[in-house]
Amino acid sequence: MSTPRPSSSDSSSGRPFVPTYGATPGRDGVTRFRLWAPNAARVVLEREGAPAIAMTPADDGDFVAEADCPPGSAYRYRVFVGDDEAGMAVPDPASKALRDGVDGHSIVVDPSAYAWQHPEWQGRPWEETVIYEVHLGACGGIDGLKAQLPALVELGITAIELMPLAECPGERNWGYDGVQPYAVAAHYGSPEALKALVDAVHAHGLMIFLDVVYNHFGPDGNFLPHYAKRFFREDLQTPWGAAIDFREPRVRRFFIDNALMWLDDYRFDGLRFDAVHAISERDFLVELQQTLRRDVGSRRHCHLILENEHNESSHLGKGGFDAQWADDWHNVMHVLLTGEKEGYYADFFDSATDKLATVLREGFLYQGQTTRKGESRGEPSGHLPSTAFVNFLQNHDQIGNRALGDRLSTLVEPAALEAATLALLLTPPIPLIFMGEEWGSKQPFLFFTDHRDELADAVREGRRREFADFSAFEDPAQRERIPDPNAAATFEASRLDASEAQHPDHRVRREQFARWLALRHCVLVPRLDGASGESASVLGDRAVEATWRLGDASRLTLRINLSREAVAIEDETMAWVTSHDEIREALANRELPPHSAALWLEPSADTRGKDAQNP
Repeated sequence: MSTPRPSSSDSSSGRPFVPTYGATPGRDGVTRFRLWAPNAARVVLEREGAPAIAMTPADDGDFVAEADCPPGSAYRYRVFVGDDEAGMAVPDPASKALRDGVDGHSIVVDPSAYAWQHPEWQGRPWEETVIYEVHLGACGGIDGLKAQLPALVELGITAIELMPLAECPGERNWGYDGVQPYAVAAHYGSPEALKALVDAVHAHGLMIFLDVVYNHFGPDGNFLPHYAKRFFREDLQTPWGAAIDFREPRVRRFFIDNALMWLDDYRFDGLRFDAVHAISERDFLVELQQTLRRDVGSRRHCHLILENEHNESSHLGKGGFDAQWADDWHNVMHVLLTGEKEGYYADFFDSATDKLATVLREGFLYQGQTTRKGESRGEPSGHLPSTAFVNFLQNHDQIGNRALGDRLSTLVEPAALEAATLALLLTPPIPLIFMGEEWGSKQPFLFFTDHRDELADAVREGRRREFADFSAFEDPAQRERIPDPNAAATFEASRLDASEAQHPDHRVRREQFARWLALRHCVLVPRLDGASGESASVLGDRAVEATWRLGDASRLTLRINLSREAVAIEDETMAWVTSHDEIREALANRELPPHSAALWLEPSADTRGKDAQNP
C-alpha cells in the first residue's frame, strides 16, 4: 500500500511547512486540496461563490484537486458514500480555520502571511523551564494573556502552557472536545492572532507550549467516521469511543503533520501530548518524537511532554520525550495535604509517607506494581534524570475534575500548602503552576463545555453520575449542586479575576513565589543538567527527607513535614531556605516543626570554597 510522502520543512530556504492534507495555497490564488476519504465513491470540492469541482481519486482513498481559491476563501467537501445521491457536506478535517462552527465552512489560510517580529527566537533549554498552565478563555483571551506577560516574567515563569485550542463545538470549552485539530477555535481569534500571541510571548523571553489531543475526537462535529472508517478501530474502545487507528499510515501522517504545523507555522516551543496511554500503538510515539526532533529540534529548542498514566519510562530520557506529568507525585502530595482517599487517591492513601519518599527519589510510584483495580502499571524510573518529571500541586485536571472545581487554597491549611509549594518550586523536577495558584486564588476552575441539545443534557447528567460514589454526593439532591458544564455561568465562575491578586494576603504569597523562583533560577538551574534522585527516607508520620545529586556533584536535601506534630531529627541543620522563618530555630534544636519544609545545598568537593548557605 502506497502512503503519502512525509511532509517536511526547510528553514534555510524559507519555505513554510507543507502538510499532506488540507488546503495549501500556492501562487496566483491557486490552492491544492487533498482529503483522505477511503469510504467515498466520489468527492466534490464546493467553493463559495464559484462552481463546484469534482476531485480526482488518488492513492488508497485520497482525493485531490487544484482550484482558484485564494486565502480567505470559504470551501467545503461534499462526500458521496455508497448509494447516497445527495452526499454530505463536511468541512475539511485539516482546515486551519472554520466559519460558523464545527459543521460550517473551512477557510483557506496562507501560513506565510504573518510577518514574524522575532524570527531569531531559538527557545530556552529544558532545565530553565517553569511552566504556567493557562486556559486561554478563562484568563481573558489572547489580549488578556498578553497583558499578563510582564507580571509572569517578574514572577519567574519561563514557559506558558496553553490548554488545547482546536476548534470545538460552541463558544467555550476546556479544549478536549476538539474535532478540528488543525484549526484555531474561532472564539479565540484568527491564526494570525494566535501567531501574534506567540510572538509577544517570545518578545518577553518566554517559551510557549501547546497541549494537543491525539487520542480522541470530541462527540460533536466529527465527520470522519462517515467517509474514513479506517481512521478508527471498533475492536478497541477508549473512554471517548472507538480508538483512533494508529496502525494506519495516513492517520499517523495526519497527526504528525499537525504537530509539525504547531511547531513550524506557529513557532510553539513545545507540545504537551494529552493522555497518550489511550494510543495503543507505542511505536507511533517513537515515530512522532523522532520526526519532530529531526525536523524541528535540529534547528531550535523543541520540548515534548507526555501525559501517560501507564508510567512508561522508556519514552523518557533516551526515549526522546523531555518529560512526563508526574501524577504520582501530585496524588501522594494531595493525599498527605487533604486526607482524601476516594477515587484514584485510594491507590496512594495507605503508607502515603513511604510513597512520598519513593516519588521524591524516583519520580514514579507505580513502576510495575498492581493498582487497586488489579492492573500492573508502570516501568522502573529511578534511572531517569529528575527533570524528566513535571511536578505540580494543581493543574486543570486536578482542580476542574473535582465536582466543585475547588483549589487547594480552599482545602488545605496555609502553612502546609506553603511547605508543599517550597518542595514544588525548589527541588529538581520541572515545576508547573496553574493560573492563579501563585497568589492563592480561591476561585473555582470548573469543567465547562457548550454542547447542543441532547448532548448537553447527556454531558450534564454524566458529569453528576461521575460523583455518585463519592460520599459528599451519594444523595441525588447533593449532586444537583454540581454545576451544569454547559451553563454560561459555569464558565464565568471559572474566569480568572486578576484583581484578586491585589489583596494583601495574596500579594504576600505571590512575592514568596517570586523569591523562591528567583532562587531556583540562580541556584538550581545551573546545576540541573544531570541531576537525579539519590536517597529518601521517612522521618515520621507525613515527614520525609530526600536528597538529590545535582549536575555539579553538589547535593540538595529537602526535609518536609506535612503533619500537625513536630518530628525529631538526628542532626542539627543550618537550612539554606525554609517555608517560614520560625523553622530555623527549631532545626537547630533537632526538630522539624509541623507543616514545614527546609532545604539546604552541600557543595561538591570542587566547589567547596563557595558559601553553601548563599549559593
